[in-house]
Formats: sequence, C-alpha cells, structure tokens
Amino acid sequence: MIRHRRRFISQLAGLGGLAAAPLIGRAASDAVQVKDIRLSQEENNTRLVFDLNGPVDHKLFTLHKPERVVIDLKQTQLVSSGIIEELHNDVLKGVRTGIRNKTDLRVVLDLADNSRPKSFLLSPSDGQGYRLVIDLKDSDRVSKKTKKHNNLREVVIAIDPGHGGNDPGATGRMGTKEKDVTLQIARRLKKLIEQQPGMTAEMIRDSDRFMKLRQRIKRAHEVNADLMISIHADSFPDKRASGASVYALSVGGATSETARLLAENENKVDLLFGNVNLDDKDEMVKHVLLDLSLTGTIQSSLDIGDEVLKELTRVGRVHKKNVQQAAFAVLKAPNIPAILLETAFISNPSEERKLRSPAHQTKVSKAILRGINDYFVRKAPPGTWLSENRKTYTIKHGDTLASIADRFDTSVKHIRARNSIHTDRLQVGQMIYIPVT
Repeated sequence: MIRHRRRFISQLAGLGGLAAAPLIGRAASDAVQVKDIRLSQEENNTRLVFDLNGPVDHKLFTLHKPERVVIDLKQTQLVSSGIIEELHNDVLKGVRTGIRNKTDLRVVLDLADNSRPKSFLLSPSDGQGYRLVIDLKDSDRVSKKTKKHNNLREVVIAIDPGHGGNDPGATGRMGTKEKDVTLQIARRLKKLIEQQPGMTAEMIRDSDRFMKLRQRIKRAHEVNADLMISIHADSFPDKRASGASVYALSVGGATSETARLLAENENKVDLLFGNVNLDDKDEMVKHVLLDLSLTGTIQSSLDIGDEVLKELTRVGRVHKKNVQQAAFAVLKAPNIPAILLETAFISNPSEERKLRSPAHQTKVSKAILRGINDYFVRKAPPGTWLSENRKTYTIKHGDTLASIADRFDTSVKHIRARNSIHTDRLQVGQMIYIPVT
C-alpha cells in the first residue's frame, strides 16, 4: 500500500508538485537544449520565445483553478535555471519546470487569468536558431496601466545589456561573463520600470545574442525611446580597482557623429528633425543644427547620469564621483539622451561576487530606477502621462514642504525640483505642482 501511494505521489509530482525552483535533469547526449526564454507583452497578448539548438516535439494544454498552461518538450533540457527568474508580468505570475520520464522537460506557466494559448515552431532564419513561440492571448483583457493613463503615452526607457552572443565582454576570475550579468540586471530593471505608472521599458537585447552598436541605436529609435541606458561591468588589470561609473557622450563624440550623419548617403538627418527638409540649407547651417541637437542631448544625458550616479552611491562605492564623458558609439543616438553604466569591476573578486548576487543586482536596478524617476519628475517629455498627470495644491496657513510631502506620499526634494523652489518659505495662496513619482 505504501509503495503504491509513493508511486502515485511521484506521478502527481510531474505536474502539480513542480518545485518553485526549476530542476535540471540529466538528458541524453542528443537532447535539445533550451538556451534562453524571452518574454514580451502587448495589450492583449503575452509571448514567450524558447531559443533552442534544434527542433523539438512539444505538447501544450491548459489547467484551471488555478489557471495554468503546461508545455511538455520531448528529449529536452534547460541549460540554466537562471533564465526563468524574471519571467513574469501582470499576465504571467511565474514559470516552473520539472523533468518527466527522465528525459522530457515540463514547463508550467502560472497565469493571473484565463488565457487562450497557441504555439508554433520557427526554423532558423536571420541568424537565429530554432524557436518555440507560445502566445497567451486574451482579447477581453485591458491593461490596468493603460486604463490609468487615459491614452497619454508612457515614457519609454530603452535598456541595453552590453555585449552578448560571441562577444562575452569581460570575464571575472570566477568565470563570470559580463554579457550574462548585464542581461540579468537589465531584466530586473525592466521589471521595476514596468511597475511604475507612466513608464514602460524596451529591451535592446533580450537574449544571449550579438548585436552591432549601430543596431542598438537603431533599435532605440524603433521603440521611440525617451532614454537609453547601456549596462556594462568594468574591468582592469589591477584587481583592486572598484566602484561604479556613469558615462555620457563627449563633445568630441558628438562632433564626429555630426560629421558621420552628414557624410552618409542615406538621409539620416530625419532622425533628428523628422520631416523638416534641410536640402536647401548649406553645409554650415546643417552642421550648426546637428551640433545644437546633439549638444542638447548631451546636456540631458549628463543631467540623467548625475541623478543615477547619486543613487548608485547609496548602493556601494563609485569609481568616479562625477559623470564621465567619452565617445562610446552606443551613446551616439541622435535626439535620445543616453548613459552608459559600468555597474562594478568584474575584475575585482569582491565586486564579481556582488554582480553574481540576485540581491545586489536588484539593489543596482532600484538605484537606477530612482535616478530615472528623479530626472523625469522634473523633465518628463511633453504629451506623456508623467507630464500631464500632475496634481496641484494651494498653500494654506501652517503648511510646510515636509507636511505637504507626507500628505501626498512624495519627497521634499521632488516638490522642490518640480516647482523650482529653493527656499523653505511658502506663501499662503501659492499654487504648486505635486509630482507623480
């Protein structure tokens, strides 16, 4: 009786008893490998893309109360349990995995609501391998975030994890690859940004793949980014070097970019000025207009970088106390403020251990988000929910900045910044803006 009961429980474990932490079993040498799982979301569709090293046979079905989608992949193994850590949003509560029949991989998607799943396998194309695509569709679902924004657009943050694919970046003494930690931090940052009202995040690289620097800039333009953040991990021969750094584009880099844009055969000036026709302008006027645009972008980048750097000092040591400037190609995104973060020195054993830590990655991500918030509280782009959805308050007798901040669950610093208030003196009857943070 006991033996039969154990066997029954063991069979159940293949579905309902999957551990919260994923399991990786021993697969046959010819097993298909799941190298990465990518998540994206549109208003009525959540998509999961399984990057595979070969074709796979799979079966998909749903379960209810609670809502789940189950995917069985024959003769398949998960390369790393870490790739499922950040796979969740307002539709997908989480992902669990388990081994069936000692060779098959079972993936369970825990859902917040009922969904109509569809799946299809893509053959290799455009430099990508086999991909299994899972779509979770719900035509009746309307995002709470979208409702709240009343059709005003969100501020778009483009997150660029450095390196990728055959470019691992720097490697630490414990074998930690820069391309891996930058992607992990980027995914955590994306999750945090998506939780903010009035903000959304787009990943420049969302899997372990190589992208040229110009491709990254192009991607930032495609998503109409208001800010681009490139995430890296520093390295130096002396293992004692430590601390975070923040970079913006240098004036010299902007000058060279101006020359490049004007020299290209294709009309790339529309990246800066839209449909404005500059054909009738002489070369000097074009140079001046491009220089002014790039210079304004640099000033915004320096401003954002300063806010982020101040927040990073609360997480750990900084290598440079001021925002540095350099001619990094990835920062040369016309009309898009851009900063490059060296989150720590991967060549420093102590900082390498921190970079490997999920807790530290979250701390860094939160620091970056606080810096972003501090900037957009003051300078949200016109037409965005952050710029339009602002409360007003009329000063009454006895009010102080501190009491107003407490009342509206914000900070004195943000009230000062939003209203350009430089003293503690308030006038009765004065109207101020309450920032959304």
